[in-house]
Amino acid sequence: MITAIALDDEPLALKAIEKLCKTVDFISLEKTFTEPGEAMKHLRKFQPHLLFLDIKMPSVSGLNFCKAVQQNTMVIFTTAFSEYAADSYELNAIDYLLKPISAERFKQAAEKANDFYKYIWNKHHEREINIYLRSNYSLVKIPVADILYIEGISDYVKVFSKNQKMTMSRISMKAMLEKLPGNDFIRVHRSFIIPFHNITSVRNKTIFLTDIEIPIGNTYEEEFFKRYA
Repeated sequence: MITAIALDDEPLALKAIEKLCKTVDFISLEKTFTEPGEAMKHLRKFQPHLLFLDIKMPSVSGLNFCKAVQQNTMVIFTTAFSEYAADSYELNAIDYLLKPISAERFKQAAEKANDFYKYIWNKHHEREINIYLRSNYSLVKIPVADILYIEGISDYVKVFSKNQKMTMSRISMKAMLEKLPGNDFIRVHRSFIIPFHNITSVRNKTIFLTDIEIPIGNTYEEEFFKRYA
């Protein structure tokens, strides 16, 4: 069960969140707040899993409030203003709901939170099966077994999967590698991470993944051949 609280300066908006939470059986809305200070005290003391957070409040911006929340607390923004959507996703929000919130749209956001909750709280098991990346304002689930290779471009990575699917996400190569099971993935170039199980052959300093050629960088050559031998 996902434990949740809600912060909004409008009591009617909080009533709406209460009603919507009752439409799903995996979220328990424990308390609602109109005062940011009281909400923060509760967050620090009880550490609920999920926070429904208004953005435009008189005493504090919801965006600034979010920055002070512990990283393992999921946040779903609830607001009447669409212009803050991009900023909210920069803060890794689970979703961004525009008021008035429909039951269907709320259910979509709740299911995203439920998926991410399962990932976070079962990380050691789940990371062997799937990884989750932010892409196009969505949380994308990628089966690890489907990954063909990963290419880094500036501050982004492209994850190429089976069936010619590609997911782009803003994340460093170092952080990307940390998400993957280390026994099967290795960085072989400043721009490439590959899974060992997809290697069909190695010739000189080139790795062949069937019809895909991946260069081996000088910095990564020794480690690769030590593990591949």
